[in-house]
Amino acid sequence: MAHYTRVSGSVGLITLQNPPVNALSAAVRQGIVDTVKRALGDPKVKSVVICGQNGIFCGGADIKEFGTNMSGPPLVPMIHAIEAANKPVVAAIEGSALGGGLELALGCHYRIAHSKARLGLPEVSLGLLPAAGGTQRLPRLIGVPAALDLITTGRHVAAAEALQLGVVDRVAEHSTVDAAVKFALSVAAKPLDARRISTYPCPCPSDFDALFEGAMQKVRQNARGAIAPVACVQAVRAAATRPYLQGMEREKELMATLFTSGQARALQYCFFAQRAVSKWSMPNGARWDTSKPRPVHKAAVIGLGTMGRGIAVALAQTGLSVVAVETQEKQLMEAKQAVSGMLERGAKRRGLTPAALHKISYSHDIQAVADVDLVIEAVFEDMALKKKVFQQLSAVCKPGTFLCTNTSALDVDHLASQTRNPELVVGMHFFAPAHVMKLLEVVYGPQSSPQAVATAMQLGKKMGKVGVAVGNCRGFVGNRMLKPYIEQAFFLLEEGATPELVDRALEEFGFPMGVFRMSDLSGLDVGWRVRKGDGLVESGLASGQPTRLREGRRYSPLGDLLCEQGRFGQKTGRGWYQYDQPGSRVARSDPWFHSFLEEYRARHGLVARRIDHQEVLERCLYALINEGFRILEDGIAAGPEDIDIIYVFGYGWPRHRGGPMFYAGMVGLARVLERLEHYHQAHPDVPYLQPCSLLRRLVASGSPPVHRWREVIKKLHSQL
Repeated sequence: MAHYTRVSGSVGLITLQNPPVNALSAAVRQGIVDTVKRALGDPKVKSVVICGQNGIFCGGADIKEFGTNMSGPPLVPMIHAIEAANKPVVAAIEGSALGGGLELALGCHYRIAHSKARLGLPEVSLGLLPAAGGTQRLPRLIGVPAALDLITTGRHVAAAEALQLGVVDRVAEHSTVDAAVKFALSVAAKPLDARRISTYPCPCPSDFDALFEGAMQKVRQNARGAIAPVACVQAVRAAATRPYLQGMEREKELMATLFTSGQARALQYCFFAQRAVSKWSMPNGARWDTSKPRPVHKAAVIGLGTMGRGIAVALAQTGLSVVAVETQEKQLMEAKQAVSGMLERGAKRRGLTPAALHKISYSHDIQAVADVDLVIEAVFEDMALKKKVFQQLSAVCKPGTFLCTNTSALDVDHLASQTRNPELVVGMHFFAPAHVMKLLEVVYGPQSSPQAVATAMQLGKKMGKVGVAVGNCRGFVGNRMLKPYIEQAFFLLEEGATPELVDRALEEFGFPMGVFRMSDLSGLDVGWRVRKGDGLVESGLASGQPTRLREGRRYSPLGDLLCEQGRFGQKTGRGWYQYDQPGSRVARSDPWFHSFLEEYRARHGLVARRIDHQEVLERCLYALINEGFRILEDGIAAGPEDIDIIYVFGYGWPRHRGGPMFYAGMVGLARVLERLEHYHQAHPDVPYLQPCSLLRRLVASGSPPVHRWREVIKKLHSQL
């Protein structure tokens, strides 16, 4: 799968052929070995150019080969043979040179990249490190600090930055292959000793120890328990302290440890799961490949609060014309200013002029949306208000306009029933800030047309979102699972834990924030308003109802009591923690809250006991996972991958743990079942701790791996 031809009389041109990204499969590696041998053995060939077909150099290793018995020639000796060649080898980089693709290019004597090409070593995002000499050659070529940055983050760089760093020798504006062939002719007779990167000394900065100490500290802080970034630092350190071949040995050792790790399995699962969720299906049999989206040229956003502003920015950045509607004049003026600022900052970050500014028109009249193709409603989370908006939209919009709601939990079917064409209604649940967060839950009801779902998914993709199609229920997937997770954290406080203990356990697990720091950030009043609407807050209940029970179920009024004190979190400077001033971000332990908690326990006859990190994780995570199994059982999510991608991209679940459902499989489904039974026995007034029947069925089926759960779910649905 590498094509060989001689061009310009004396240049051997090797073209990698393995669509779509020319991944280094066994056949491609064999092709490279054969064609390089042929070029070097041909007396008419004085220099060699390696390129990829269809404008892409090479996307790296073939990830589908991971976990199988690798066949074909290994990558490292193949690259060494190219570097050792006695004829100049030039890499002509178009499209992308990623992972093993960049390592292949680093083995060549020269690198010429197209101005639009992107280069990088993203192995760390798969729980691995660049193990074909990337950690040893790159520091020798561009220096330790720059190599550490690229290897530990896995970020891609544009050709201009690659040239500045010294990764490539030249940048071409037009045909890179033509430029590389021309260049190869010009260097045909030049000596190659100074072009073999493995022979370079590694430039060591004077503050060597401090540099690596700082890098390790930064990596540990950002990695939140992921081991691959730490191994990357260790491998680069070997490049700086050992001869090349010994450094290669260290790279190989570290890779062997990572390759078989649970984290690498989890990260590779996430890689495939992200692709799997785009191939959505609905219970009625509609599928991604049989449902054609309708093009959207003009969209509208109704309501310009925090979410509406973010959605308007995300739409405008895709190049769509956007009509932004806000009926309150003051809010409209503030939104206009805020949206312009967000677009300008976004353009500055990308080094562009803010063309998207001219894509948005503003109005306080809903009639302004009459000619749009799709509307996203983002008004206050109140059913009566949303119903009114949907009635107006149904009357104002042209026939065939898709009507979407950004509700985070309300009934999409109920909103659809307010319109003339319920089949055109879907949920598009964005996550705050909407122009930054990658996740989009696309919510369909029984009447939603496949075309409406396909259009919302396609629009999400255009906006750079990871769209997941889910069924309609209270809280959809993410927020429905979040409810038992948060409730368990409240119950743990009643039983003897502190906010600090619960948050520490969850943050050490890998969440960017624990339950209580997150609650302070988003505002305690948000959940309070929902609980009031559900009639759970004391004043809205029949008199004589016990404070810690609602309809026979355990309930913790702790959040309600704090809200009554005006403690809404960061915005008021007090919540579960205290802050130096309202709006401050640094959470500090609050002696007032600890006294309040002691008084609360005494008032309710609760005796504090010692709670360890293990119990925090089991109670919070297994309750959330159990709800995930119920969601699968109810057919709200098509498979475990959908749930896992929602949690990784929307709720801060640590990617190196694969998502809640994958994690359950890693822990062992029998273990999760046993602990849920234990906690349900201890807390019979918490019904959601009762293990879900799907979980029981999976355990009875021998706990199959996560990719085989759909078979069990299908069987379960066919019996219901």
